[in-house]
Amino acid sequence: ETLQRIVTNLANKNGEIHNFIDMLNHTIKNVQVNSANAISELDEEFDGLYSLLDEMKGSMANTIQQEEARKIQALQDQLSQCSNALESSEELLELAAQSLDIKDPGEFFKVENIVTMASAFRISLKPAVSDSMTHLMVDFALERRMLQAVNFLPVPKAPEIDLAACLVADNCITVSWRMPEDDSRIDHFVLEYRKTNFDGLPRVKDEQHWELVDYIKATEYTLSGLKFDTKYMNVRVQACNKAVAGDYSDPVTLETKAFVFSLDSTSSHLNLKVEDTYVEWDPTGGKGQEKVKGKENKSRSGAPSPKRTSVNTRSSARGSRDHFTGESYTVLGDTAVESGQHYWEVRAQKDCKSYSVGVTYRSLGKFDQLGKTNSSWCIHVNNWLQTTISAKHNNKTKTLDIPVPDRIGVYCDFDGGQLAFYNANSKQLLHTFRTKFTQPLLPGFMIWCGGLTVSTGLQVPSAVKTLQKSENGLSGSTSSLNNIA
Repeated sequence: ETLQRIVTNLANKNGEIHNFIDMLNHTIKNVQVNSANAISELDEEFDGLYSLLDEMKGSMANTIQQEEARKIQALQDQLSQCSNALESSEELLELAAQSLDIKDPGEFFKVENIVTMASAFRISLKPAVSDSMTHLMVDFALERRMLQAVNFLPVPKAPEIDLAACLVADNCITVSWRMPEDDSRIDHFVLEYRKTNFDGLPRVKDEQHWELVDYIKATEYTLSGLKFDTKYMNVRVQACNKAVAGDYSDPVTLETKAFVFSLDSTSSHLNLKVEDTYVEWDPTGGKGQEKVKGKENKSRSGAPSPKRTSVNTRSSARGSRDHFTGESYTVLGDTAVESGQHYWEVRAQKDCKSYSVGVTYRSLGKFDQLGKTNSSWCIHVNNWLQTTISAKHNNKTKTLDIPVPDRIGVYCDFDGGQLAFYNANSKQLLHTFRTKFTQPLLPGFMIWCGGLTVSTGLQVPSAVKTLQKSENGLSGSTSSLNNIA
């Protein structure tokens, strides 16, 4: 047996060595291919440089030739003027010699004026242009030194994330970083992030894949529209030049905890179709079961009908309660609020005739409706003959003279005893309940016609935090429970 184990281990080791040899051979081939590619790219770069220099040489030589032609033309024009003036002067000299014998004063002075106006007297004997071409000389000393300093691009150093400058707010994460030293060759940055429930360094096992944001030109980036369905998020950054990416920065962990829940289909009314964070009213959902129940009540034997299980396709795991029934078209969240400050939003479909959004204790009966018990609080929207919105608690209603928003934000401060409803778009306060919560709270939703979409994993918005501070500082600014009539 010992020998068999040794033989097995040796065989496994041989297999590993074979695989390693194959990997080495494959790596050698890759080195050869990549080296050839690097040389090819180097040739392209130098060919491009040669081409640029040749183009510059041709352009500068053309400029010199144009300057040469301009100067020669100017000197030739001056030479022609001098030749003409000299020829004219010789004729005038001959005329002047003959005029010395003229006896008539008038004729003499006439010849004298002609000689005096000779063009030779107006000719400049200074060249129009110089023969120097030194102003078109070039000095490549600096460029030569730069070319001599050209080397392979260095691998960029790892950036350093400035944790103090990073910001987590309104379901956005702003990440800020800096380079350990100036590097003018950095072309862009790459940011990677992934969600985690661990507050320490990223773990190798049981972690999600990194999400990537490429070609970031600045040293700051904001990830927006995130769902904070984990407690933390890891982020890291790397710098890239034209050729290569550097090492990643040391990852940092940012807290992104928010209230996350789904709709609990195991206790929802049978007329409701529930899918995670969406609920839709279905008028045919419970009719089959109601007929079956009627037959069961009329049955003498009292034995349950075999059709009952086929009609109810929902999960049989109801927990400690029955489905809501009667006119309580209700579904609850599957996670309770027991402390802290939390926020979620609800959007109703346009064809939704009536719905309620709020919270309740677990003790809500299966026939109870939100806001009609002393253990539930809600905002109710009615879209029948006219659209109205009201606050409800303990079977008391307060009509609110405000427009019905497209989305309703729910803010629950369990420890502070506040339940506030907001226009999720404008963050306008709709209504605030104030009480002391004595039991865990479950998000509650009631709907008749249409559907509701619930958004969870949201932080308490900054605007809501500001409004809450303002509301808490003003006495009587919101309605208390006792003021609802």
